[in-house]
Amino acid sequence: MADLSENQERTEEKHVEPLIPGLPDEVAELCLLYLPYPYQGLARSVSSSWNRAITDPAFLVSKKSLSLSLPHVFVLAFHKSTARIQWQALDPRSGRWFVLPPMPCPKTVCPPAFACTSLPRQGKLLVLGGMRSDTETSMDSTFIYRSYTNQWSIGSPMLTPRSFFATGNVEGKIVAVGGSGSGISDSITAVECYNSENGKWGPAAKMRMGLARYDSAVVGNRMYVTEGWTWPFMFSPRAGIYDADKDTWQEMSNGMREGWTGLSVVLGDRLFVISEHGDCPMKVYVPDLDTWQYVGGDRFPREAMQRPFAVNGVEGKVYVVSCGLNVAVGSVYEADRGEFCVEWQVLVAPRAFHDFAPSNCQVLYA
Repeated sequence: MADLSENQERTEEKHVEPLIPGLPDEVAELCLLYLPYPYQGLARSVSSSWNRAITDPAFLVSKKSLSLSLPHVFVLAFHKSTARIQWQALDPRSGRWFVLPPMPCPKTVCPPAFACTSLPRQGKLLVLGGMRSDTETSMDSTFIYRSYTNQWSIGSPMLTPRSFFATGNVEGKIVAVGGSGSGISDSITAVECYNSENGKWGPAAKMRMGLARYDSAVVGNRMYVTEGWTWPFMFSPRAGIYDADKDTWQEMSNGMREGWTGLSVVLGDRLFVISEHGDCPMKVYVPDLDTWQYVGGDRFPREAMQRPFAVNGVEGKVYVVSCGLNVAVGSVYEADRGEFCVEWQVLVAPRAFHDFAPSNCQVLYA
């Protein structure tokens, strides 16, 4: 009985342990809130009281309310000779890179087979599906990274194993579209949605056809999916539009489909593409005219940027990651007569990244 009471006393002492001795807890918590990414995750190991404070959902709410979370670029990179995966995070303000903990996936995977999306304001990154390179079979994985803890977790498996598919965040609902099924040549039309509140996958309306490859963009409550133009450009690309509110598919307009000639990025309610030919000009889609217009301003810095590219954007800025993990940051603004222009700045990556290529990039608030 004496031992039991001593254990209870120790437990009570732990619960009342101050965050920072000599400071009121509300002041100490404010100090923790101002720790920049990724040091809040590392600070969890200082003490049990710091761990409880930082992992408390109210801590993230406070960080949001104080506008302390800033955009960081998260890059899924792989070594060109070994295919080894490495997630990196870039602070575009300081140019500093941080290595994320290893993703809890099999070692023998095909990096481009994963589909990635995010819940940016929640600081969550989702890596879905994928393919084992040793057996060439698709996976049903759901890997979730949380920036405020700097840790990975494994979520509920997808309903359908898939690889090389499209995914997007449609008003907080994660939509996974098409891809390859049990085998690499098994094209599927199944669509499923992930509810981030309960962590479960559910079925959605199927696509009308399978696509050869996938690029996608989300504008409002709609997800636009296209296979894009591929060499030798003999066949017009197939495409579709998913309406999340109605759970229905419809045809993509001719102008949008025919002019979608690169990797897409959405800023606000505007859809842009970085073209994958020539000098990689940037275009913006004009819905009223069902056409694409070239973006003015600086030319894309092709001399510093080598394909393949990964693209994302937020708050009027486009982030293009190239081979070697150089990052071109494009500041997009609306000029006279409603025309869009862009100014480019290149953040040169460390030489240690020379042999890495990007497979995907996401922007999270961390």
